[in-house]
Amino acid sequence: MALPAAVYAYYRDGAGEQISRDEATAAWRDWRFVPRLFRDVSRISTELELFGARLAAPVLVGPTALHTLAHPEGEAATARGVEAAGSLFVLSSRSGRPLEEIPLTRPWWFQAYVLRDRSITEQNVRRAVAAGARAIVLTADAPYVLKRAVPEAGELGPANRPPGLEQDPALGPDAISWLAEISGRPVVVKGVLRPEDAVRCVEAGAAGVIVSNHGGRQLDRALSTARALGPVAEAVGGRVPVLVDGGIHNGADVLTALALGATAVLIGRPVLWALATGGAEGVRECLDFYGRELSQVMAQAGLATLDEVDSSAVTPVT
Repeated sequence: MALPAAVYAYYRDGAGEQISRDEATAAWRDWRFVPRLFRDVSRISTELELFGARLAAPVLVGPTALHTLAHPEGEAATARGVEAAGSLFVLSSRSGRPLEEIPLTRPWWFQAYVLRDRSITEQNVRRAVAAGARAIVLTADAPYVLKRAVPEAGELGPANRPPGLEQDPALGPDAISWLAEISGRPVVVKGVLRPEDAVRCVEAGAAGVIVSNHGGRQLDRALSTARALGPVAEAVGGRVPVLVDGGIHNGADVLTALALGATAVLIGRPVLWALATGGAEGVRECLDFYGRELSQVMAQAGLATLDEVDSSAVTPVT
């Protein structure tokens, strides 16, 4: 499926001058591998267990809105591709299809915004839990939605949202315990770039954090996740899983992220491109590609399992 120009631009574009969007990819190239010799890499395992879910590789599908713009089946096709690849789907609260129409047979997480009207958030979260969500992902880095054109949906922005449907600009860390209480699920906070914010999240009850700058779609010139990850992981100190997204396009990027302290990565735009071109099978092929590449890079770096990956695997370019 060839995407209409407006749809492609909606998925592709970042905020402002697109600096954060472009730096997201480039920043992962600022690291080099330091391979280990004389290691048994005859068998490589990329398997990971995360909140009780067994994954084929530490690569999750991050939350992105309106998959129906990329493919007629939208999130239903994405979910089938995720299942076939043995991955995990983080379903956006701004999905193009209702929960009831999405075949969520593998463990999955639900992404939520805390809205001005918390009763709406609570209703959405309880609905997701009833449908089987294993965790709630709180997106905390968008107190206001950057107004942008949404093809065939007018304008998506604060100016024409009912006040109760706007994100709560006074959001505080108390939202973490509130979401945990109403859901009975672990809460993972997405949008962390500062070490002290990561610590606040953990102290407030977060079960994990996601280093993210919203794909460069909200605040241009925000720090790249490749640069933020190491300090955040160090501050968390292994107390909870640290995940990361942004500009991760191949197995080398994944291994770099793991070496910098990530437990797993999330991918967004690559899944949308795969969905548009190949539907569910395209999504499966995309995720399988990441897993294969990660295995190959790990073998070349002298790493047989994810447990063997540490900060000594990479060094910064000077």
